[in-house]
Amino acid sequence: MLLTTPRRGRTALATGACALLALTGCSNGGNGDGTAPASTSAAPTGSSAVPGAMRIVIENFTFSPADFQVRPGDKITVVNRDSASHTLTATGDKAFDTGTIGAGATATFTAPSTPGSYSYLCTIHPNMKGTLTVT
Repeated sequence: MLLTTPRRGRTALATGACALLALTGCSNGGNGDGTAPASTSAAPTGSSAVPGAMRIVIENFTFSPADFQVRPGDKITVVNRDSASHTLTATGDKAFDTGTIGAGATATFTAPSTPGSYSYLCTIHPNMKGTLTVT
């Protein structure tokens, strides 16, 4: 009887481990067709997956990316992750301006139709700067 008890314990442990591995393998979030699941990032920066779209994140009083390139008429979404309000405003002729973006809010603007380099800043925090290049 003493010999069967340890064996049952090892068998139960091995069975449990196999079951756990099987469940983990089944819960990969895939499509069931062998393809890998799509990546889900809570904080993508830079170009978004949508053609003609761009995403800029404001965090720690910084634009990320600060310098970027778009095509004329592209939509640019600005996400404010700071606890303070910000703007993303073109300097000079004010070719674009998000207006005030509250803490945790987003705003969208359209890139100018004229190619060129456009400096921008946060009008509330002028030390926050960047450059939008339209090509």
